[in-house]
Amino acid sequence: MQKSIEAQVLGKIKRTKRGSLFFVDSFTAIGNAKAVNKALERLVKSGELERAATGIYVRPVHDDYIGKVSPSVEEIAIAIAKRDRATIIPTGSYAMYKLGLTTQVPLNVVYYTDTSARKIKIGKQTITFKKASSKNLAFVGKTSMLAVQALRTIGKDQITEEEVKQIKAILKKENPKDLQHDLQLAPVWIRELLKTKAE
Repeated sequence: MQKSIEAQVLGKIKRTKRGSLFFVDSFTAIGNAKAVNKALERLVKSGELERAATGIYVRPVHDDYIGKVSPSVEEIAIAIAKRDRATIIPTGSYAMYKLGLTTQVPLNVVYYTDTSARKIKIGKQTITFKKASSKNLAFVGKTSMLAVQALRTIGKDQITEEEVKQIKAILKKENPKDLQHDLQLAPVWIRELLKTKAE
């Protein structure tokens, strides 16, 4: 019976594309958590799966040139949010990185979320989920959301003219309605800084 669960788990994994992420919860229709856990552990030992983080598994992608490709921190965060039916938005230095304001990938990637706060270790990096108010999660524009979070991180007194120019140029790609909506959620100083673009 135990082997049967492992075979069913492997069958489900092989029906998905490489790079897909799995949790114990992904296989609740196959068996109980304990049995599924054991099956996943054996599949890690056999090389069918890799452990991306505690309780998170991946069927690795193999590239002809660079070899094994591991899932990004963002892919893992999105998979966790999808599993938990949670809203997440990038904040801090990770928002700056995604906007192109810095080339340095932060070791601690922080997301606001509407579920419980927690930290997940992914190799040398950490994903931190911070419980946030509904207002902080109400952004609708992907770019304007990042711009507001990046500006909050840089700070009113630290922002340079070059950074403002760069952010305004990036925001030209944002849907004007989304931008107007998101500016209403931003602190007053950010609204003042960016409103010339929005008008």
